[in-house]
Amino acid sequence: MALMISVSGIRGIFGSHLTPQNLVTFTSAYGTWLKGGTVVVGRDSRVTGQICEDIVCATLQSLGCNVVKIGIAPTPTVAMSVLQHNADGGIILTASHNPEQWNALKLLNSKSEFLDADQGKEVLDIADKETFDYKLFDEIGSVTEDPDAIQNHIQAVLDLPYIDADLIKSKNFKVAVDAVNGGGSVALPALLESLGVQTECIYCEPTGIFPHNPEPLPANLTEVCDFVKKKSCDLGVVTDPDGDRLALVDENGRLFGEEYTQVAAFDLLLSKKPGDTATNLSSSRAADDITKKYGHTCHRSAVGEINVVKVMQEKGAVIGGEGNGGVINADLHPGRDALVGTAMILQLLAERDIKASEYRDSLPDYEMSKQKIELNDLGMDADDLLKKVTDVYADQNPNTVDGVKLDFDEGWVHFRKSNTEPIIRVYSEAKTKEKAAELAEKILSVIK
Repeated sequence: MALMISVSGIRGIFGSHLTPQNLVTFTSAYGTWLKGGTVVVGRDSRVTGQICEDIVCATLQSLGCNVVKIGIAPTPTVAMSVLQHNADGGIILTASHNPEQWNALKLLNSKSEFLDADQGKEVLDIADKETFDYKLFDEIGSVTEDPDAIQNHIQAVLDLPYIDADLIKSKNFKVAVDAVNGGGSVALPALLESLGVQTECIYCEPTGIFPHNPEPLPANLTEVCDFVKKKSCDLGVVTDPDGDRLALVDENGRLFGEEYTQVAAFDLLLSKKPGDTATNLSSSRAADDITKKYGHTCHRSAVGEINVVKVMQEKGAVIGGEGNGGVINADLHPGRDALVGTAMILQLLAERDIKASEYRDSLPDYEMSKQKIELNDLGMDADDLLKKVTDVYADQNPNTVDGVKLDFDEGWVHFRKSNTEPIIRVYSEAKTKEKAAELAEKILSVIK
């Protein structure tokens, strides 16, 4: 398969389509687009991370960029470092939830935002034309290291006015952490220690060898659910390999559901800082419900955190997120962040003096069905398929901002091309799992 190029980065299987040559090409295009300056570079723990880092840093130097290396760290830590160093951009070497043979370039601008569609197109045009601005020997950039990036990120979380570390510490929480041996393996336990939380770690060695499918979905998290019960923890927190998505487990070993991470974060922040919220078209109606509880509106964007960020900025939203476990707290930086999400959840449980299970039971309840259509199996072009759905359901006033979303009284179905895999994602939601699956199957049967 070819490289996957989207707002979620430039990713592929290392040694197949993501080659050293491709890394040089796209890094050269990015450095040329920046016109030099300072670039923060970090990576998750993948086995190929060191190779990719060496190639990327040397390439940036050759373009006159000064590189600040922070090593293995969560994606949001790189974003925070861009702001802390007043850098011109950042590169994260991570394929997020993809299996360990994958890697990728994720590109940030000077605001620590992922490149939007227009910025990304400018970089890709430079890559296509190979109009790179390499420097002579006396103009090449430098490389320095910042060993304090993770601690600086943690301190920024602790400094938020609505995070009361003393209160959290007083509750004597015990929290289980599954960092899937990824980029959050050091950072997340360190955050919890700073909050005075007793931590029970499972898979927190940054080896890059993932002990289970690294996407934090229910089918992949049975072991940590059992671990929470075995260790008598008050909460379990799970991240993907680059530490920007957060899944929660209550004290009974029951998953919150990844959709409810952002809902809980919205609930805490809106109780402190009233305002609108934002999330993507594939996220649960629970985000709308919790926002309406505070008298505000939840705005919707195309899938992809930069798209959520843009809507946040346009609408003046005080918080945003994505239903894949992403919390976007603009008080820190404009991107998903499992560290700040974890601190916010603990703050909520502490100040309301409530168990994780009790809190989850208090939230509006929806069930979601998430399926995939393998395009190769279907023998149909993705755009043709999405047009077919639009045509067949034209009387349903389909939303075509990102794929096709159909809203019904009893729920909704969203079809869209994946930013990260050669598939079409089919998300549906209703009050029961059966009804959500039924809604999706009804439309899938028409396609078939």
